[in-house]
Amino acid sequence: MPSTKEILDKYSKKLETQVNSSPGDSEKNYSEEYSTFKKEMIPELSRYERFAKSLGNIIKIKIAEKDRKKIQPFLDTARLDVSSSEVISLSFISMLGIFFLSMLISLAIYFYTDSFPTPFLFMGLLTSTALFYHLKSMPKRLANAYRLQASSQMVPAILYTVVYMKHTSNLERAIHFASEHLEGPLALDFKKIFYDVEIGKFSTIKQSLDAYLETWQDYAPEFIESFHLIESSLFEPSESRRVIILEKSLQVILDGVYEKMLKYSREIRSPLTNVYMLGIILPTLGLALLPLASTLLGGIIQWYHVAILFNILIPVFVFYLVSEALLKRPGGYGQSQIIELSPDYEKFKSRKPWIRASLIALPLLIIGLLPFLFQISAITNLLGIESDYSFSQIGIPFLGNEKLFDFKIIEDVKVGPFGPLAVLLSLFLPLSVAVFFSSAYKQKTKSLIKSREDTKILEEEFTNSIFQLGNRLGDGVPAEIAFSYVAQSTKSQKTHEFFSLVNQNIQQGGMSLESAIFNKKRGALVFFPSPLIATSMKILVESAKKGLQVAARSLMAISDYVKNINRINQRLRDLLAEIITDMKSNMTFLAPLLAGIVVGLSAMITSILNKLQTFQAELNNGSSVSNLANIANLFQVDKMIPPYFLQVIIGIYLVQIVFILTSALITVESGKDLLKEKYELAKNLKRSLTLYLITALFSILALTILSVVALGPLSP
Repeated sequence: MPSTKEILDKYSKKLETQVNSSPGDSEKNYSEEYSTFKKEMIPELSRYERFAKSLGNIIKIKIAEKDRKKIQPFLDTARLDVSSSEVISLSFISMLGIFFLSMLISLAIYFYTDSFPTPFLFMGLLTSTALFYHLKSMPKRLANAYRLQASSQMVPAILYTVVYMKHTSNLERAIHFASEHLEGPLALDFKKIFYDVEIGKFSTIKQSLDAYLETWQDYAPEFIESFHLIESSLFEPSESRRVIILEKSLQVILDGVYEKMLKYSREIRSPLTNVYMLGIILPTLGLALLPLASTLLGGIIQWYHVAILFNILIPVFVFYLVSEALLKRPGGYGQSQIIELSPDYEKFKSRKPWIRASLIALPLLIIGLLPFLFQISAITNLLGIESDYSFSQIGIPFLGNEKLFDFKIIEDVKVGPFGPLAVLLSLFLPLSVAVFFSSAYKQKTKSLIKSREDTKILEEEFTNSIFQLGNRLGDGVPAEIAFSYVAQSTKSQKTHEFFSLVNQNIQQGGMSLESAIFNKKRGALVFFPSPLIATSMKILVESAKKGLQVAARSLMAISDYVKNINRINQRLRDLLAEIITDMKSNMTFLAPLLAGIVVGLSAMITSILNKLQTFQAELNNGSSVSNLANIANLFQVDKMIPPYFLQVIIGIYLVQIVFILTSALITVESGKDLLKEKYELAKNLKRSLTLYLITALFSILALTILSVVALGPLSP
């Protein structure tokens, strides 16, 4: 006689095979692959974990219980395998490391030059403090990024669960079906629902699901309400009422997402306006005063002080303002497809675009450094040229004896360049940076973004096509034959190829319906990698086992739901259209235009002061010119920040602003979408820097010539 244990094992295995409707569903699916899936889908979090576990364990810091309670929820949300004390330790050690490094460099400069670099040490202190805050708040930002990426799949999660339960009222199978067709973090979460049951943390799927839903209590209550409606449908004896409850659950989450995004679109206007004014307009206008301020202060302000301020501190401040605004973005709306699952993902990861972009940007970088290369005696002696020339020497007498590069010797130290040509050549430095990133990102994303756009067009047509397929099935036509009918009625459309290929596999290849669609070598999905199509066909295969009428209702339901979702998404895009348009206009037009004019003003001021200093050397000490001489003494051109460096600082600052605002724009519009972010970054860098360089070029030429004409009569 078999023992009780043997009987339980036998029938538990039999029950397990019945519940797991898809082949390959085993314990391995949710235990060993759980860790692998996490590492593959969210590698950026594991990098932070490695830093926290390595540097964070150098010094053990015991934190207060109230601080631990603040940090731990973010660690749990972001699925970070680190402790609160490791987060604080990492922040503290990084802050000390930067501070002591700044101190050592300052002491080295002091012993070498007998002058202590107080501004540099102050900048180091600010940087270390900013780094401490950045690393301490990293779990919060990672948790928000996780929520955004996961919540973009909430509506599809409810859709998959509802559609499956309409023909099979089984919560376990519905959640399993959703976990297999969702993407990114939410797929990981749904798999973990099973994982927690298998390790004995919960006894039933419902308990595990309810515990998971509690984590979204404060962030997505509509998601919880929808799932509770789905759970309540299990206890409804009436079939028609059960279907109504399931349909209501999808409408609840759609309405909830719309209401939250409506509120967010109103709240985000003021923060983004502050970002533009405080992070772009005011700093850029302040740059226009720096040439005069630096010479009035007798050279106290150097170009590297301005570089630290405008290329480190202000971008960090702008990034902070943008991050605070984006932390309030609700989830549930955004791009759901993730690039890791794309067959062309290897192109995105490849390093070859970086190499090709470097080869393009390197010549531009060398051109921008020509003023300094001409000062290397080994190069000029080898080429038999001088280190500098005047405009008269190169055949432009209109500009007189003004030097092209105009380096000045002050106490045996060469300062500059102050010449107009040097400023023009400096435009190639930010151009090389922009070309490097724009070219690399364009190469990485070109094929992926085209594939995504083609898939969107295909899915829009497919929504109507599956409705036709459902009608054919409802008329009693077998699924294998219905594909040929739909293929004939969808000619001249992209979906025609899909239905024709399925029909060809069935009629000529002798395949079953499932193989004709899902075969890994010849299946139609190999050539049409769309999540919507894959999910719809999976539901068709599953529901067809229960009858043609069930399959017909399922496909029609998908068509209606997708149309409803698209309608909601269009309304949301209309809500965000004004904000997105303003951000694009500020980033690609107003900011570069203003920055280019500021560069031209800087070149003009330098030219005027340079001319005044030349006049001072030529004029006598007569009373009629004493005021002019005093002005020239007051504004000494060799004490001011060279416009060469000022232009480079502004150009790089503009590149940084494009990076920050593009990331913010995509997050507001589509949630966490790395592919679209890099694609738009390539376009925005090209547009912004092109306008900036053109504006700066004409401003430099026009205002410099204007200054020469205006000061021409002063020549003795």
